[in-house]
Amino acid sequence: MRCFHAIYYNYRIRCASLGNHDRGRTVTEFYAHTLETSPDPADWQRLQTHLSETANLAQHFTKAFDSSDWGYIAGLWHDLGKYHPDFQRRLRGERIAIEHSGAGAALAFSKHEELGTFLGFIIAGHHAGLANYIQSGPGLPSPLKERLRCNRDSLGGLLENVPIFIREQTVPSLPGFLLARPDVPTGVQRRKIEFWIRFLFSALIDADRLNTQSFCDPDKAKLRGEFASITELRERLDTAIDNKIEDVSLEARFTTLNLARSEVLNACREAASEKSGFFSLTVPTGGGKTLSAMSFALRHAECHALRRVIVVIPYTSIIEQNAEVYREALGTENIVEHHSNLDFDSQVQRQGAEVTLQHQLAAENWDAPIIVTTTVQFFESLFSNRTSRCRKLHNIARSVIILDEVQTLRREYLQSILDALKQLVLNYGCSVVLSTATPPALAKRDRFNEGIDFIHPIIKEPEILYKLLERVDYEWPDLDAPAVEWQTLAVDVANETRILAIVHRRDDACALARLVAELKQDDPIYHLSALMCPAHRLKVLEKIREQLASGNVCRVVSTQLVEAGVDFDFPVVYRALGGLDSMVQAAGRCNREGSPERGRVVIFVAPTQPPRGMPTQGMEKTMSLLREYGGSLDTTDVGIFETYFRMLYHTGNLDGANIQPLREQLNFATVGREFQLIEDGFTQTIVVPYGDAPIRIARVRRETALPQGPSKAAKRALQPFTIQIYPSAYANLDRAGALEEIVDGVFTLTAPYSNLYDSVYGLLSGDELKANPAALHV
Repeated sequence: MRCFHAIYYNYRIRCASLGNHDRGRTVTEFYAHTLETSPDPADWQRLQTHLSETANLAQHFTKAFDSSDWGYIAGLWHDLGKYHPDFQRRLRGERIAIEHSGAGAALAFSKHEELGTFLGFIIAGHHAGLANYIQSGPGLPSPLKERLRCNRDSLGGLLENVPIFIREQTVPSLPGFLLARPDVPTGVQRRKIEFWIRFLFSALIDADRLNTQSFCDPDKAKLRGEFASITELRERLDTAIDNKIEDVSLEARFTTLNLARSEVLNACREAASEKSGFFSLTVPTGGGKTLSAMSFALRHAECHALRRVIVVIPYTSIIEQNAEVYREALGTENIVEHHSNLDFDSQVQRQGAEVTLQHQLAAENWDAPIIVTTTVQFFESLFSNRTSRCRKLHNIARSVIILDEVQTLRREYLQSILDALKQLVLNYGCSVVLSTATPPALAKRDRFNEGIDFIHPIIKEPEILYKLLERVDYEWPDLDAPAVEWQTLAVDVANETRILAIVHRRDDACALARLVAELKQDDPIYHLSALMCPAHRLKVLEKIREQLASGNVCRVVSTQLVEAGVDFDFPVVYRALGGLDSMVQAAGRCNREGSPERGRVVIFVAPTQPPRGMPTQGMEKTMSLLREYGGSLDTTDVGIFETYFRMLYHTGNLDGANIQPLREQLNFATVGREFQLIEDGFTQTIVVPYGDAPIRIARVRRETALPQGPSKAAKRALQPFTIQIYPSAYANLDRAGALEEIVDGVFTLTAPYSNLYDSVYGLLSGDELKANPAALHV
């Protein structure tokens, strides 16, 4: 796969011959960028060169969605404001405040009011981000209409400095897929245009940044590495899978579990030649989805000349696990992880400084063959207005997107999410794989027009697979009996030597784990919750896997962060009664490798309620199903999930944040603010003193004193040691003077309160602090 750095140099050679198209008169030389290493303008980047090269790059990027004319003109006009003499004086060191990104937007608007407005969003926002058209508000960029008005009057005097071939360009016609049709409702048409503007914006941002970097920091630009081709990666994966099979004994190959996994792999390979679109990969937990889905994706990409595979995973707790599987099969250099919990130092230790830097650059624009990212990163980028997040969007076009654990998509954003996915498939050349053991009801039907028209099932008869891979027995609760008390549950957990207990809340996990620890003081208790920072959780996950592999005593109490995709294999799993999908996912951590002795999954009614919203409503729907089906559910019946999700979606607002009307009004900035997949209530970031976090905190403190403040690298290094806490817990800590703000909006524990972060349980929660105020007086 050729890197765009190389493409850039080819364009530079082509553009060098453009020359000055303003024949017959002398034109003052205008510049786009200076060099810190040289005060001589002869070494600076000429503005016409920057515009032409950016235009050609943007033209190249937008070919993937039939908009190359638009990419070219956006690049050509994006920095027209730099033709203003005041901007040139500013480049030479004069302190002049002048805004340069609105001039090209005003020119586009003057050429064609409607189409120029679309182009105006892109050009005017290429530094500040996509704005609303009219609506203003605190923290939002100036509306586009206001920007156009402010730049209109200054445009006339500016244009005389602009080369004729640039200023006399016209606004292109809309690409065919955006032309209005009588059978397409106005709102749908507006959302199609809104989505397209985002992709054009992305192409301009990336082209501008790449061209600027190539001139201003060529050494860094050269680090943008080349990767293996899709065909090479498919061949590597085939070899890795074949070797893995050969390493298994003949006897083991013919176990029910491995035969089922082989069937899943073969089905994925066979389906890869199908035409692009939506695919479902409905496979029970332990059925080998990780490598089989990648096998489908690479073969499908090869067959249809698609550019990359993007794996979207809901929880950071399983990203590292899945990424490691891909690295082993396909090579570390080809797998780019992009999520908030990446630890730069750990990456350098694992894969070296050069590859790590290449991956950091590739994460900026997703210019790599395989991207592994989070649900939050993927979908919030699709609806963001920020330049840094939008930059990657154009590289999503012509990709295979694997949505792992698709059942976890938040219901109140489902309309906008499905709308975006359908746009990616219909107009941006993507295929989407909906991968899960508990398939949500996403197909179009009566009273669900937002659903997907057709989903191609990779597994033709999943019911047979579910029967074959049934490895556990469920013990369902008596819904008319009282809830189980924590003390009683702790005794049950303590009586097992290898058990995973999953509860509703972070405080529940801490309380139950402490009770078990009191009963079994000679054995370690493993606790997992979001009260622990990501680095801490990863260490505990590694320790649990070691204990399980060694056959040692292993008791784990966790919140639901482990139940989707984490490769645990316990003989006994306890799960608090909740949504059906959550309980079945939890059961996937039981007898995962198909021991002849069936696993035991105990569903109990907890003394506390799940978090409000979908968790509570999921529990209510499950209770309704239990009563309807006589107190037990057949989890091998795939139809039960269809029924459950229909009930869940029918009773809720699938556009609870009102995203769709905002999109139709072209309110990009408001959409970016309102589309937030992280649950409401997690409002404050705390950096906790785990591992080498104190060293990283000290670095940020030192750099805070610098004129430019802490570097991005220093702030990013804190991420693996952060947790999100509720406002009540933050208030308790703040009142006690236990917090210090080290970066805007980011706090850490002050001395002598650092021991509020426990090596087993993480940060003391707000409820614990209220119940035991003395805990603050250490």
